[in-house]
Amino acid sequence: MTTAPAPLPLLVLGQGTDLHTERGVECPGDLPAASDPGLVERARAAKAALGDRVFVLGHHYQRDEVIEFADVTGDSFKLARDAAARPDAPYIVFCGVHFMAESADILTSDEQTVILPDLAAGCSMADMAAIAQVEDCWEQLEAAGVAGQTVPVTYMNSAAAIKAFTGRHGGTICTSSNARTALDWAFEQVGGVDGTGKVLFLPDQHLGRNTAVRELGLSLEDCVVWDPHRPNGGLTREALEQARMILWRGHCSVHGRFSVDAVETARREIPGVKVIVHPECQYEVVELADEVGSTEKIIQTIAAAPAGTSWVVGTELNLVRRLAQQFPDQRISFLEKNVCYCSTMNRIDLPHLVWALESLVEGRVVNPIRVDPTVAAEARAALDRMLALPGKTHKD
Repeated sequence: MTTAPAPLPLLVLGQGTDLHTERGVECPGDLPAASDPGLVERARAAKAALGDRVFVLGHHYQRDEVIEFADVTGDSFKLARDAAARPDAPYIVFCGVHFMAESADILTSDEQTVILPDLAAGCSMADMAAIAQVEDCWEQLEAAGVAGQTVPVTYMNSAAAIKAFTGRHGGTICTSSNARTALDWAFEQVGGVDGTGKVLFLPDQHLGRNTAVRELGLSLEDCVVWDPHRPNGGLTREALEQARMILWRGHCSVHGRFSVDAVETARREIPGVKVIVHPECQYEVVELADEVGSTEKIIQTIAAAPAGTSWVVGTELNLVRRLAQQFPDQRISFLEKNVCYCSTMNRIDLPHLVWALESLVEGRVVNPIRVDPTVAAEARAALDRMLALPGKTHKD
């Protein structure tokens, strides 16, 4: 018997609401014009007026005009923990995307309010796994008789509802820095890497595949892809029984663009070039790279490289341009010829930031991010399992 996949809600970006996805809602109020020459001074004045009452977080992929006003910068989970470490700040302005602000709300106290300057700043990868689809998948794994030997592992880049699903089913969260540790732990719960147990990895198939094959020693044949838009994920019972990694059919719209051809072109055109990419890239691209790592690892690797080193970098363009400015004694280029910004991350711009800050000065809280308490508790259980893993877990 097959079950029809759950339909995704059809919402125009920035309009309507669906609390179980990363889709945004309309922002009330009037934004300053993007061409307003006084925006920088207005941001400085509002931030100064708020003082220690506001703590501004800036993700590495944000525009320079936004990063300028961040109190701390970093990747998503590091920033969420930075917010939790500042309980004296009643307002946390998260310049990132929706799932990041949700994680900050889960980790901060009830007395703190997390604000996302533009609620339409979602994540295409996170949207590829809606909670109804994931629940359907689990029911079908139960029907196939494999759910009992399957542990869910969910990437940090996911909606709170998916993290809560993971918590309910005894799984853990991972970042791109500790994915191997998380998978080791998950397999230990079902007989070890050399056994027959399975991991359901959500929502980025590439991080799951790259970690399982390159770091845990599984084969590509051990990995199957669950397509939520096809009955039974497009997989037979036999395929599910034989699989070790059940990878959700999701990907990053930025990292998924980097190609084998781009790597080969860079090596032809730049003598002695080093290729460094994020593990959200396709397996074939990662295999050709000299270095693979999280955003933090990319930054640290380039910072430690000697002068004169040539790099092509496979990650979001804002960060690559910033690295080129910070390390002018190295030759740093973007891996793809085509511009590849994270479109939703770039929705956080200076007009939205100024609007959020000035609203706080006037005593109005706009765009608060509040995770349902039950969802937050279940998601926190999965996050706590990650925090209990050995090694560093504070970086993506």
